Amino acid sequence: MSELGQKIKEDIITAIDNDTLVLPTLPEVALNVREITEDEDSGIGDLIEVINQDAALSARILKVCNSPLFRGANEINNLNMAVGRLGMQYTSSLAIGLAMEQMFQATSEMIDVRMRETWKRSTEAAGICSLLARREGHLNPGQATLAGLIHGIGALPVLKYVEDHDIQINSVMLDNLLDELQPLVGDKILEKWAFPNELRIVPKECVNFQRKIAQPDYADLVTIALLQLVAGSDHHYNEMDWSQISAFERLGIDPNFTEDEDEDLNAEMEAAMALLG
Repeated sequence: MSELGQKIKEDIITAIDNDTLVLPTLPEVALNVREITEDEDSGIGDLIEVINQDAALSARILKVCNSPLFRGANEINNLNMAVGRLGMQYTSSLAIGLAMEQMFQATSEMIDVRMRETWKRSTEAAGICSLLARREGHLNPGQATLAGLIHGIGALPVLKYVEDHDIQINSVMLDNLLDELQPLVGDKILEKWAFPNELRIVPKECVNFQRKIAQPDYADLVTIALLQLVAGSDHHYNEMDWSQISAFERLGIDPNFTEDEDEDLNAEMEAAMALLG
């Protein structure tokens, strides 16, 4: 790593250690949705009321509901029916995740482009995670979707640091910085947001390709999603021997599925990637 890259890394790690790194705040609508889902006295009507206050969020949920992965016989055109089709748990996880999109913006054009790329990749990963969770059975598709959306949340403070300090950095160096710092910073953010441990571990564990656990979890889903997204490219993940990546075995997926070994799964994943786009 260059001298500049090393300095940025050291500054951010020091800020983490000293608890001085400015971490993003979960958007208000996401906090309100989570409060409702955790309140045993709340119901679907309360959830709909909160989501209805955000027109853009309501529209996104309707779009998901009418996507090929969820579409029923009739098109859904109101939020009440959408929540009925998706279910309260899936809708709440989706709302919390999609509310984060507003955070992925910057004033610097270079950083803004990178933030939007990060969000796009997160939505594609989230769609794949939702699909894989439905195939898996014991994992909740709503939580899986949220896992995909939050896996790269650690990029935000790193990109903000680069923007705030007006650092001129090339794309390759920035990629390397994000690879190293995203998992660590993401863990801190999800700790601050009081996310459950099954999701909090995702930023770190989704890139821990050799980990040993008894059964598949949400980080495994994100691992497979990330590999699917870079398959066939010059990304350094493709330099690994995928047959040695433990998540494939736990999920019962052929590591060669990207080479048309499983055409049905490939087709489903293509549709899933567009789910939240």
